[in-house]
Amino acid sequence: MLRQMDRLEVAGKRVLVRLDLNVPLKEGQVRDDTRVREAAPTVRALAERGAIVVACSHLGRAKGKPDPALSLAPVAPVLARHTGRAVQFVPDIAGEVAQRAVAAAKPGDVLLLENLRFDPGEESNSPELCQKLAALADLYVNDAFGTAHRAHASTAGVAKLFAAPAAGPLMARELAALGKVRDNPERPFVAVVGGAKVSDKLATLESLAARADTLVLVGGMANTFLLASGVAIGASLAEPDLADAARAIMGAAAARGVKVLLPVDVVVAADLEAAGRTVPVGEVGASDKIFDIGPASRAAIAAVVAGARTVFWNGPAGVFEKPAFAEGTMAIARALADSGAFTVVGGGESVAAVQQAGLAAKLSHVSTGGGASLEFLAGDALPGVAVLEER
Repeated sequence: MLRQMDRLEVAGKRVLVRLDLNVPLKEGQVRDDTRVREAAPTVRALAERGAIVVACSHLGRAKGKPDPALSLAPVAPVLARHTGRAVQFVPDIAGEVAQRAVAAAKPGDVLLLENLRFDPGEESNSPELCQKLAALADLYVNDAFGTAHRAHASTAGVAKLFAAPAAGPLMARELAALGKVRDNPERPFVAVVGGAKVSDKLATLESLAARADTLVLVGGMANTFLLASGVAIGASLAEPDLADAARAIMGAAAARGVKVLLPVDVVVAADLEAAGRTVPVGEVGASDKIFDIGPASRAAIAAVVAGARTVFWNGPAGVFEKPAFAEGTMAIARALADSGAFTVVGGGESVAAVQQAGLAAKLSHVSTGGGASLEFLAGDALPGVAVLEER
């Protein structure tokens, strides 16, 4: 059973809380504060209950050394705005500066440590860094589902040094929603999987082929499945070396009575700057590149989703950043929003798409974790979750 934050006695205690504040920065300013807004209620709840909140997070790919461009300093005032509380930025992770700041803090104070990935021990799960982080606190809370699949110091290693490590409310909601999809979906269950590569999602595809009633494949990965089915895809992105794996997934799905839905028409162009044209999948020219699904494919997906009771979606149907090739992805977002089903969107570009479409509020759950959600649905144990189970 997952131990949850609301069961902890936090008054007067130092609480190390792992958040996901991995936000985009531009010229030292937070460009998208979605993750900060999502983390704020957890921080506010702990502070209002009298905890000394020692918040920590990574930001970007710092590669184990300080990088001023990836400092969490610009995030502190944004977190303060969303929590309604002063947030003290600490330009240290777990050294003497951090130790002094925590020692001087009073109940209700909020501190934000520097980017964890400035220390090489974060990604290597260094016992030394774990010990230093643990020394800053009496209790530990992980509310960063998006990093729960990483066995890092702040997500897995340090949690083992506390008697009662707990999940924050965001983490608990993620696991409840994704657990419903994985373990007890109301049927029919439709899984829509897109994105560029089969290799990134192979285990998840194998799992969904065993669990879903219909598996819908779009995006670059659908090209590999089309290729594996003997359909010419011109100069489109694909992974020919995974054609056998694609055929195995389709065979396993067929053996279980799971329908696999592939595009029947696509939008092609010579490159992303050229005008697109719609063609049936059997008429893709040798120099054509597939950048989106066509209207017949969108209609087929919408019809399947309309009859579903549970829908999981991860990965766009095309290069949706370009308006000329965004309609397939937007059509999937609209289909989920209109379905009346229990709908879960699994991180990454799919989340960006539903936000771009203004439809996030109409979905049952929008996951903060792309890789974590895929590994969870594949049945893998997440290191950052396993340590939060009752021992």
